[in-house]
Amino acid sequence: MAEHTGMQQIVERAVAQALEGQLPQLRANLVQRVVDALPATAAEAPPAARSDVSGLVKSVAYIHAGTTQKEILRALLTAGSERCARIALFVVKGGAATGWQSRGFGEDEVVKDFALDMAAGPVAHAYQNRVATPGNIAEMDARFVEQFGGPSNEQVLVLPLALKEKVAALVYADGGESGVMDAAALELLVLATSAWLEVTSLRKQTGQKEVEAPAHAEPAPQPVQVSSFSDPFAGHAPKHTVSARVHEPEPVAEVVEVAASHAAAAAATATDPLAGLSAEEADMHRKAQRFARLLVDEIKLYNQAKVAEGRRHRDLYDRLKPDIEKSRATYTKRYGNTAAASVDYFQQELLRSLGEDDASLMGANFHR
Repeated sequence: MAEHTGMQQIVERAVAQALEGQLPQLRANLVQRVVDALPATAAEAPPAARSDVSGLVKSVAYIHAGTTQKEILRALLTAGSERCARIALFVVKGGAATGWQSRGFGEDEVVKDFALDMAAGPVAHAYQNRVATPGNIAEMDARFVEQFGGPSNEQVLVLPLALKEKVAALVYADGGESGVMDAAALELLVLATSAWLEVTSLRKQTGQKEVEAPAHAEPAPQPVQVSSFSDPFAGHAPKHTVSARVHEPEPVAEVVEVAASHAAAAAATATDPLAGLSAEEADMHRKAQRFARLLVDEIKLYNQAKVAEGRRHRDLYDRLKPDIEKSRATYTKRYGNTAAASVDYFQQELLRSLGEDDASLMGANFHR
């Protein structure tokens, strides 16, 4: 039994380390898959199409900058709102769809706890077949139309957000008063979100297993499962669910990130360089770090040839100086006067990600 437990812990640590090392490549591959799925490459497309491709890639990168399930889903709604007038996410639990958040309906939480009729035409088709389903507003739930109205051209779109072959949420979109809606772009954003949720959930789960295993305890033998998946909507309990018990506190209809154990929290506090800061300051530092990663990832994405040549000739900064300084100005404008200004995360990310932790690759004109 002890031998089995030791082997399981070794495998779990190996999986966690492998995921950590492969995460940047996974992000790049997901972005590339989205680009490859477009009907024409940027080089073949007219200027307007190239601009749209660029905006779509930035939206995917914005979604992938999220590190928690809430951040990722909010990024999806924000990015999706740029390609339609109204968009809302409904969490699916136990065969029921419950409103979470929206954009374009007024308040972001105006759809919260709204029970969507799963038998409605496009909703039922999207859920049962796991495919994006266009439809007419007349086919939607009558209560939904009565409460929120419909688009001027009566055209709607329902998209399934599938995780591990299971529809975890439904995304509703329409063109509002203008009637303008980019269905293909919305479908790509939802697919990118599904993939990123799986990656981050698997990474979080394997990391949590490693820190939760006490050295002195000998748990009951269990098969090693390296491909299990943590449901990001596990904490979503709609008020109208019939299985809710009356003696339990009223559940909050919220997408809740899987909580770390007390042991994990204690270990993180001991090693977290932000542990001594207030919650607000620590959050600002983490947001600055993520934004710096997003900016540098964008530089790498749009300058792949220059990056390869710069690393080969050890003059990355000289070759990419205009892009680097433009992104630096963007970073400074957002975080230069915040609590995160005490650390230059953008400079750190340039060295870590672009220079692969080798300052000599950046060149003599790069000042650390």
